[in-house]
Amino acid sequence: MRHVERHRTLRIGWLRAAVLGANDGIVSTASLILGVAAAEASSASILLAGMAGLVAGAMSMAAGEYVSVSAQSETERADIERERRELSADPEHELLELTAIYMRRGLDRALAAEVATQLMAHDALGAHTRDELGITDTGAARPIQAAMSSAAAFSVGALLPLLLVMLVPLSALMWSVSLGSLCFLALLGFIAARAGGAPVLVSVIRVSFWGALAMALTAGVGALFGISG
Repeated sequence: MRHVERHRTLRIGWLRAAVLGANDGIVSTASLILGVAAAEASSASILLAGMAGLVAGAMSMAAGEYVSVSAQSETERADIERERRELSADPEHELLELTAIYMRRGLDRALAAEVATQLMAHDALGAHTRDELGITDTGAARPIQAAMSSAAAFSVGALLPLLLVMLVPLSALMWSVSLGSLCFLALLGFIAARAGGAPVLVSVIRVSFWGALAMALTAGVGALFGISG
Protein backbone atom coordinates (compact mmCIF):
# COMPACT_ATOMS: atom_id res chain seq x y z
CA MET A 1 0.00 0.00 0.00
CA ARG A 2 1.13 3.50 -0.77
CA HIS A 3 2.07 5.49 2.32
CA VAL A 4 0.66 9.03 2.27
CA GLU A 5 1.67 11.60 4.87
CA ARG A 6 -0.33 14.73 5.57
CA HIS A 7 1.62 17.20 7.66
CA ARG A 8 -0.14 19.95 9.59
CA THR A 9 2.70 22.40 8.86
CA LEU A 10 1.29 22.71 5.33
CA ARG A 11 -1.73 24.40 6.90
CA ILE A 12 0.21 27.08 8.77
CA GLY A 13 -0.19 29.81 6.14
CA TRP A 14 -3.95 29.72 5.65
CA LEU A 15 -4.67 28.60 9.23
CA ARG A 16 -2.85 31.60 10.69
CA ALA A 17 -4.65 34.06 8.42
CA ALA A 18 -8.06 32.46 9.00
CA VAL A 19 -7.73 32.28 12.79
CA LEU A 20 -6.31 35.79 13.09
CA GLY A 21 -8.96 37.28 10.83
CA ALA A 22 -11.94 35.51 12.39
CA ASN A 23 -10.73 36.15 15.95
CA ASP A 24 -10.20 39.83 15.21
CA GLY A 25 -13.59 40.04 13.52
CA ILE A 26 -15.41 38.58 16.51
CA VAL A 27 -13.49 40.47 19.18
CA SER A 28 -13.35 43.91 17.57
CA THR A 29 -16.95 43.91 16.33
CA ALA A 30 -18.40 42.50 19.55
CA SER A 31 -16.35 44.98 21.57
CA LEU A 32 -17.51 47.87 19.40
CA ILE A 33 -21.14 46.76 19.73
CA LEU A 34 -20.86 46.45 23.51
CA GLY A 35 -19.13 49.80 23.82
CA VAL A 36 -21.87 51.58 21.85
CA ALA A 37 -24.61 49.62 23.61
CA ALA A 38 -23.17 50.48 27.03
CA ALA A 39 -23.46 54.15 26.10
CA GLU A 40 -27.24 53.56 25.82
CA ALA A 41 -27.42 53.99 22.06
CA SER A 42 -30.39 52.87 19.97
CA SER A 43 -30.55 49.54 18.15
CA ALA A 44 -30.12 51.29 14.81
CA SER A 45 -27.00 53.11 16.02
CA ILE A 46 -25.53 49.91 17.41
CA LEU A 47 -26.16 48.04 14.17
CA LEU A 48 -24.71 50.90 12.11
CA ALA A 49 -21.60 50.98 14.29
CA GLY A 50 -21.19 47.22 13.93
CA MET A 51 -21.56 47.34 10.15
CA ALA A 52 -19.06 50.19 9.91
CA GLY A 53 -16.69 48.20 12.10
CA LEU A 54 -17.04 45.17 9.83
CA VAL A 55 -16.21 47.12 6.67
CA ALA A 56 -13.40 49.13 8.24
CA GLY A 57 -11.93 46.08 9.96
CA ALA A 58 -12.01 43.91 6.85
CA MET A 59 -10.30 46.60 4.80
CA SER A 60 -7.76 47.20 7.54
CA MET A 61 -6.95 43.50 7.74
CA ALA A 62 -6.63 43.25 3.96
CA ALA A 63 -4.42 46.32 3.71
CA GLY A 64 -2.26 45.32 6.66
CA GLU A 65 -1.72 41.78 5.41
CA TYR A 66 -1.04 42.97 1.86
CA VAL A 67 1.53 45.55 2.96
CA SER A 68 3.35 43.30 5.41
CA VAL A 69 3.38 40.22 3.17
CA SER A 70 4.39 42.34 0.18
CA ALA A 71 7.38 43.58 2.15
CA GLN A 72 8.27 39.99 2.98
CA SER A 73 7.86 38.97 -0.67
CA GLU A 74 10.08 41.82 -1.87
CA THR A 75 12.75 40.85 0.63
CA GLU A 76 12.61 37.24 -0.55
CA ARG A 77 12.92 38.29 -4.19
CA ALA A 78 15.87 40.56 -3.37
CA ASP A 79 17.66 37.72 -1.55
CA ILE A 80 17.01 35.31 -4.43
CA GLU A 81 18.34 37.82 -6.96
CA ARG A 82 21.44 38.36 -4.83
CA GLU A 83 21.95 34.61 -4.68
CA ARG A 84 21.61 34.43 -8.46
CA ARG A 85 24.37 37.01 -8.89
CA GLU A 86 26.65 35.24 -6.41
CA LEU A 87 26.18 31.92 -8.22
CA SER A 88 27.09 33.57 -11.50
CA ALA A 89 30.12 35.39 -10.07
CA ASP A 90 31.64 32.70 -7.83
CA PRO A 91 30.05 29.23 -8.20
CA GLU A 92 32.97 27.52 -6.42
CA HIS A 93 32.41 29.52 -3.26
CA GLU A 94 28.68 28.83 -3.42
CA LEU A 95 29.42 25.10 -3.72
CA LEU A 96 31.56 25.26 -0.58
CA GLU A 97 28.86 27.22 1.18
CA LEU A 98 26.20 24.62 0.36
CA THR A 99 28.56 21.82 1.37
CA ALA A 100 29.10 23.49 4.76
CA ILE A 101 25.32 23.72 5.26
CA TYR A 102 24.92 19.97 4.72
CA MET A 103 27.85 19.22 6.99
CA ARG A 104 26.18 21.21 9.78
CA ARG A 105 23.12 19.04 9.26
CA GLY A 106 25.10 15.88 9.93
CA LEU A 107 26.63 14.70 6.66
CA ASP A 108 30.35 13.98 6.44
CA ARG A 109 32.42 16.20 4.14
CA ALA A 110 32.59 13.80 1.20
CA LEU A 111 28.88 13.06 1.16
CA ALA A 112 27.97 16.72 1.76
CA ALA A 113 30.17 17.76 -1.18
CA GLU A 114 28.60 15.10 -3.41
CA VAL A 115 25.06 16.13 -2.47
CA ALA A 116 25.86 19.81 -2.99
CA THR A 117 27.48 19.10 -6.36
CA GLN A 118 24.53 17.09 -7.64
CA LEU A 119 21.91 19.54 -6.40
CA MET A 120 23.72 22.48 -7.92
CA ALA A 121 24.05 20.65 -11.20
CA HIS A 122 20.30 20.04 -11.16
CA ASP A 123 19.11 23.46 -9.88
CA ALA A 124 21.74 25.61 -8.22
CA LEU A 125 19.49 28.56 -7.47
CA GLY A 126 16.72 26.32 -6.14
CA ALA A 127 19.13 24.51 -3.83
CA HIS A 128 20.48 27.74 -2.37
CA THR A 129 17.05 29.31 -2.13
CA ARG A 130 15.74 26.35 -0.19
CA ASP A 131 18.72 25.34 1.95
CA GLU A 132 20.56 28.63 2.47
CA LEU A 133 17.73 31.17 2.49
CA GLY A 134 15.01 28.86 3.81
CA ILE A 135 12.50 29.92 1.15
CA THR A 136 10.20 27.18 -0.15
CA ASP A 137 7.18 27.10 -2.43
CA THR A 138 4.80 26.29 0.44
CA GLY A 139 6.20 29.04 2.67
CA ALA A 140 6.66 31.74 0.06
CA ALA A 141 4.91 35.06 0.68
CA ARG A 142 1.67 35.58 -1.30
CA PRO A 143 0.34 39.11 -0.61
CA ILE A 144 -2.97 38.95 -2.50
CA GLN A 145 -3.89 35.55 -1.07
CA ALA A 146 -3.06 36.72 2.45
CA ALA A 147 -5.06 39.93 2.05
CA MET A 148 -8.16 38.22 0.66
CA SER A 149 -8.17 35.37 3.17
CA SER A 150 -7.72 37.74 6.12
CA ALA A 151 -10.49 40.07 4.95
CA ALA A 152 -12.86 37.16 4.32
CA ALA A 153 -12.13 35.57 7.70
CA PHE A 154 -12.60 38.91 9.47
CA SER A 155 -15.95 39.45 7.73
CA VAL A 156 -17.22 36.02 8.74
CA GLY A 157 -16.14 36.57 12.33
CA ALA A 158 -17.69 40.05 12.46
CA LEU A 159 -21.01 38.82 11.06
CA LEU A 160 -21.57 36.55 14.06
CA PRO A 161 -22.09 39.27 16.71
CA LEU A 162 -23.92 41.40 14.13
CA LEU A 163 -26.47 38.62 13.70
CA LEU A 164 -27.11 38.72 17.43
CA VAL A 165 -27.76 42.47 17.21
CA MET A 166 -30.38 41.87 14.52
CA LEU A 167 -32.05 38.96 16.34
CA VAL A 168 -31.96 39.94 20.01
CA PRO A 169 -34.00 42.76 21.61
CA LEU A 170 -32.11 45.76 22.95
CA SER A 171 -32.86 44.88 26.57
CA ALA A 172 -30.95 41.59 26.27
CA LEU A 173 -28.30 42.77 23.83
CA MET A 174 -25.36 43.21 26.20
CA TRP A 175 -25.49 39.73 27.69
CA SER A 176 -26.44 38.05 24.43
CA VAL A 177 -23.54 39.56 22.48
CA SER A 178 -21.09 38.94 25.33
CA LEU A 179 -21.97 35.30 25.88
CA GLY A 180 -22.57 34.58 22.21
CA SER A 181 -19.23 36.06 21.18
CA LEU A 182 -17.41 34.08 23.87
CA CYS A 183 -19.05 30.91 22.53
CA PHE A 184 -17.97 31.85 19.00
CA LEU A 185 -14.42 32.45 20.22
CA ALA A 186 -14.33 29.15 22.08
CA LEU A 187 -15.54 27.37 18.94
CA LEU A 188 -12.89 29.15 16.89
CA GLY A 189 -10.20 28.09 19.36
CA PHE A 190 -11.45 24.50 19.20
CA ILE A 191 -11.44 24.42 15.38
CA ALA A 192 -8.00 26.03 15.19
CA ALA A 193 -6.55 23.57 17.70
CA ARG A 194 -7.99 20.54 15.92
CA ALA A 195 -6.81 21.77 12.51
CA GLY A 196 -3.32 22.54 13.78
CA GLY A 197 -2.92 19.58 16.15
CA ALA A 198 -2.56 21.84 19.21
CA PRO A 199 -4.00 21.29 22.72
CA VAL A 200 -7.71 22.13 22.51
CA LEU A 201 -8.23 23.40 26.05
CA VAL A 202 -5.27 25.77 25.92
CA SER A 203 -6.43 27.22 22.62
CA VAL A 204 -10.02 27.69 23.82
CA ILE A 205 -8.95 29.38 27.06
CA ARG A 206 -6.47 31.64 25.26
CA VAL A 207 -8.88 33.09 22.71
CA SER A 208 -11.75 33.31 25.21
CA PHE A 209 -9.68 35.13 27.82
CA TRP A 210 -8.39 37.85 25.50
CA GLY A 211 -11.78 38.25 23.86
CA ALA A 212 -13.51 38.64 27.24
CA LEU A 213 -10.91 41.18 28.36
CA ALA A 214 -11.32 43.27 25.20
CA MET A 215 -15.11 43.25 25.44
CA ALA A 216 -15.10 44.13 29.14
CA LEU A 217 -12.73 47.06 28.68
CA THR A 218 -14.66 48.44 25.69
CA ALA A 219 -18.00 48.10 27.47
CA GLY A 220 -16.50 49.91 30.44
CA VAL A 221 -15.38 52.80 28.23
CA GLY A 222 -18.82 53.00 26.63
CA ALA A 223 -20.57 53.01 30.00
CA LEU A 224 -18.21 55.67 31.34
CA PHE A 225 -18.70 58.07 28.47
CA GLY A 226 -22.39 57.26 28.21
CA ILE A 227 -22.93 58.22 31.85
CA SER A 228 -20.72 61.28 31.60
CA GLY A 229 -22.61 62.37 28.48
